[in-house]
Amino acid sequence: MTTVHKSVLLKETIEGLNLSNASVVIDGTFGGGGHTKEILTQYPNTKVIAIDRDIGAFDRAMSKLVGLEDRISFHNLNFKDLNYALEREDIEQVDAILLDLGLSSDQLDNSKRGFSFLRDEDLLMTMKESPDGDDVTAKDIVNTWSEESIADIIYGYGEETFARVIARNIVLARKDKEINTTFDLVKIIESSVNKSYRNKKTHCATKTFQALRIATNDELQSIEQALEKSLEALKVGGRLAVISFHSLEDRIVKNFYKTKSQNKEVILINKKPIIPGEEELKENKRSRSAKLRILEKIL
Repeated sequence: MTTVHKSVLLKETIEGLNLSNASVVIDGTFGGGGHTKEILTQYPNTKVIAIDRDIGAFDRAMSKLVGLEDRISFHNLNFKDLNYALEREDIEQVDAILLDLGLSSDQLDNSKRGFSFLRDEDLLMTMKESPDGDDVTAKDIVNTWSEESIADIIYGYGEETFARVIARNIVLARKDKEINTTFDLVKIIESSVNKSYRNKKTHCATKTFQALRIATNDELQSIEQALEKSLEALKVGGRLAVISFHSLEDRIVKNFYKTKSQNKEVILINKKPIIPGEEELKENKRSRSAKLRILEKIL
């Protein structure tokens, strides 16, 4: 299967990284490979160290990277472990790092891992293609975690008004039958909210699914670790570009950038986030919440 993912803020991100023809770049969230392809195409002598938790991402993207393979190295890792990729490459620091924190269209539409509430799939929500016994899944959370913990996740990570009611109904439902699929969960959510909420433009399951995905993959803690390791991995003068898609992610990125700027470790290339223009919004509605922040290491 080939990738269907459209890279967000592609032009703005590549320009913001301030690359040269000899740059070494980490693409810490390789996804559909769109950013990597653009980097390798625009800068013929660059090398990209590509990282993704989903090993299938590399296979899906190969059709768009024909002829460029000799300048890419792939590492099946969480982006918070980018230091291990550098150790394998025997490289201490790089010229630029890109982190696109969004869920790729490949994972949302084609992974069959339960990211979308629009498809009846196994309730996994793991970034890893083949989770093992040590990996937490969304199914584990809804079937075994306490009502209080589930409610805290849905409210804290999803900012869902009906979090307590949804958690209570999840626990009640699982007493009769294990919650195995996305549609099992959607039915519970729909029964937990009022009619006006169900009829809103945004699907009533959106926030709960977001929250469970974040918890399943420990995403916010991973972002914090990845930001620290990225700054360590950058050469002085190197740039870090981060694209976030919801308020919790962006708050972490914004606060990290602000702290490092106040400590005079970095300068902020854009003090306000760069957002998609009208043309991109028309072509890719999933870009609507994207925010790009770029810093340059000076210490």
